[in-house]
Amino acid sequence: MEYASAQFIELASGSVAALLLIGFVGGLVSGFIGSGGAFVLTPAMMSMGVPGVIAVASNMCHKFPKALVGACRRAKYGHVDVKLGLVIAASAAVGVWVGADIQQRINASFGEAGSNLYVSLAFVVVLTIVGGYVLLDAVKIYRSGRTHLEEKPSRLARWVQSVEIPGTMMHFKTAGIRISALFTIPLGFATGMLAATIAVGGFIGVPGMIYVLGAPALIASATELVIAFVMGLGGSIKYALHGLVDIRLALILLAGSLFGVQLGAIGTTYVRPYVIRVVMAAIMLIVAVSRGLVVPVYLAQLDMVDLSPGTMVGLRSASFVFLVAALGVGAFIILGAMLRGHRAVVLKRQQTAAGE
Repeated sequence: MEYASAQFIELASGSVAALLLIGFVGGLVSGFIGSGGAFVLTPAMMSMGVPGVIAVASNMCHKFPKALVGACRRAKYGHVDVKLGLVIAASAAVGVWVGADIQQRINASFGEAGSNLYVSLAFVVVLTIVGGYVLLDAVKIYRSGRTHLEEKPSRLARWVQSVEIPGTMMHFKTAGIRISALFTIPLGFATGMLAATIAVGGFIGVPGMIYVLGAPALIASATELVIAFVMGLGGSIKYALHGLVDIRLALILLAGSLFGVQLGAIGTTYVRPYVIRVVMAAIMLIVAVSRGLVVPVYLAQLDMVDLSPGTMVGLRSASFVFLVAALGVGAFIILGAMLRGHRAVVLKRQQTAAGE
């Protein structure tokens, strides 16, 4: 307890204001793409000096009430497949417990620098791979002209749906898929492991439901909020038992994100399917660059490489600039899409009224 408490940062008025803004943007992204938004929040807190393990634990604590709000909001629009979410969450809960153990052991063995390095490397690898794939897929959908239609399942998803395993088949009505529950186990476990490692599960959960199970993008992004709620609750309990949750950070982020998550959820009703992918890819790739820039800094702190103090400051500053860019790009795309979609709806209503 004492060791963990010593890592909690001091919160001045400027830090509180920054956390509120970060929470709002994170909530905006969360409500829009279905991820808990921690791929923005965790790096942002680390840039403010919060140790990686504390950032992950506090994010998980704040995410489950936010995810619940987002899920309820999206459910009103018929986007949430509760059954699918709970089935995946069952194995995700196990993944969270295992991932949290690994995170705690690294922090105990290598300290703050080791934890920060572990979290940052995980971000770089996962965000680069998933973000690149999602971006290519978004471009493919856009060029095909299927911008107003729900996208077709991938070849892998069609194969998964064709496999019949007696006694395990389940039909998920909202998602419109029938698959073996066995395919949800590795997906859920990997989602939980990643969530406990970097407080982000949507990177695997959302693309997994889209490309592996064949769920529509809107349904997958909304259903992930159900999974995020279960993982966040379980992860919070796990980390809190070791004194690693800074409840101050969790409450401040929650205050900012509850408003943002509702706006983000509303935004999904006005956008074309590929826009969700564009937002995911853009933020993922920019944050990957941001985290990658500070990897040498953490290596230097562990005496694995030699860097001058000036170089370390420069890398931290560059990382922060890219992080701010990620926040700005995400907010700009989402709010812009909402405004354009809203204008189109209003114009259509006006034309209909004029015709009558």
